[in-house]
Amino acid sequence: MTDNSVFPDPTYKDTVLAPLFEGVKTHYAGHMAAINRAHLVMLVETGILERTGGRKIAQALDAIDAETDVAALTYTGEHEDYFFYVEAELRRRLGDLGGALHTARSRNDMDHTLFKMALRTRAETMLAQITTLTDALINKARDEADTLIVAYTHGQPAQPTTFGHYLGAMIEVLNRDAQRLSAAIDNLGHCPMGAAAITTSGFPIDRTRMAALLGFEGPLVNSYGCIASVDYVTGLYSAIKLVFLHLGRVVQDLAFWSSFEVGQLYIPNSLVQISSIMPQKRNPVPIEHMRHLASVTCGRCDMVVNTMHNTPFTDMNDSEGEVQQSGYAAFESGGRVLALLTAFLPACSINTKNVRRNTDAASITITELADTLVRDEGLTFRQAHEVAADVACNLEGAPLSAGFETFQSAFQAAMGQQPGMDRRVFETATSPETFVARRDRIGGPAPAALDAALALYAQIVSAVQNESASRKQRIAEAETTRAAAYAQLLET
Repeated sequence: MTDNSVFPDPTYKDTVLAPLFEGVKTHYAGHMAAINRAHLVMLVETGILERTGGRKIAQALDAIDAETDVAALTYTGEHEDYFFYVEAELRRRLGDLGGALHTARSRNDMDHTLFKMALRTRAETMLAQITTLTDALINKARDEADTLIVAYTHGQPAQPTTFGHYLGAMIEVLNRDAQRLSAAIDNLGHCPMGAAAITTSGFPIDRTRMAALLGFEGPLVNSYGCIASVDYVTGLYSAIKLVFLHLGRVVQDLAFWSSFEVGQLYIPNSLVQISSIMPQKRNPVPIEHMRHLASVTCGRCDMVVNTMHNTPFTDMNDSEGEVQQSGYAAFESGGRVLALLTAFLPACSINTKNVRRNTDAASITITELADTLVRDEGLTFRQAHEVAADVACNLEGAPLSAGFETFQSAFQAAMGQQPGMDRRVFETATSPETFVARRDRIGGPAPAALDAALALYAQIVSAVQNESASRKQRIAEAETTRAAAYAQLLET
């Protein structure tokens, strides 16, 4: 039976090839040009391609770049993809010599190199946004080091702390997330070029030189793994997902704190929207946008990682063009969360009146009363806890600081005697300021402890920023080196 069909099938063209072609135009054309130039330099330097032919190919590549409006190209089906379009242009201009550029390489190693180059740029941008947010939070935490808040556990008022202390916890997680993302970016730093289809090449290629010309730390060693092991994708998107999973929990706290009933967080007018029918309402809508965008980002990361599930450990399209291009949306939505949160949190303030109200209503300093009974009255912890619990049960709506008589009765009932502490000591022990000041251990909310922690956090941010700057410098230096080597090729 004779198959008279012509590639590409129209439906395959419209549903697969044309969208992929558009994606390459948008995301990879510049990176492909860099790979072409670096590969050409390497071929000539190793003697695989003689210099005269290399110069002609270089001249043709420059002419193609100058004469081609990539954005205006439309997929016709004449060439399978953008790579073949460029090769066809070379062959149209140079004849058989135009096909020499593809010596000792494959679309396989090219594709994964393109993906890594595109991902490292986006990931470094996101990392910079994270460290910018963290810097802003460190400054905010210093400003709010003495600002009391109610800390909640299980949705209930628990203990007093400070806004700066809360932000410190958030900063610690962000720093760990930034370190995870930086490590994932490091895993983008080894170049697949030279793996060719999957087993390298019989030509005397220089993989180390190729990696250096493209700004990589070195070649990815195992050629099979260059094509099959897409952990650079799964690792990166897993690290990104954690950033927004964790931020989403903080954003949910902001929604809770800003509710009318809690009223702990005040959001300025520039970041609230008024109801179209209820003029009294101040809706903290940016919180909802940050929450859903964080969730969308997590979902987009899951899409990429889950697409790799149960795929064969070899070259396969499941990890390539379409999933890569779809995954870039995670950087877009995640970037919006980071930008909005960087503007939002520093602009907010704590409603100290409502904090005091909730502190009094929930007796949240009573842990320190129990601790004081252990230290000053000689009670065991359990005895002190039972006395404090009895006080809390019998305040009848009065603030704890006004409950000295209630405390005396509870102590007398439990211990058969009056306490040694007087009203002044009781009021000091039950004040939120005292509660915070006495929590001066490592990681606590007391000013000195918090200040030391914030200094450490700033050092971590600086270290992550230095790692990123070093990677960016390596790429910038590679661009300069590649351009000089390519220019020298044109001149010979």
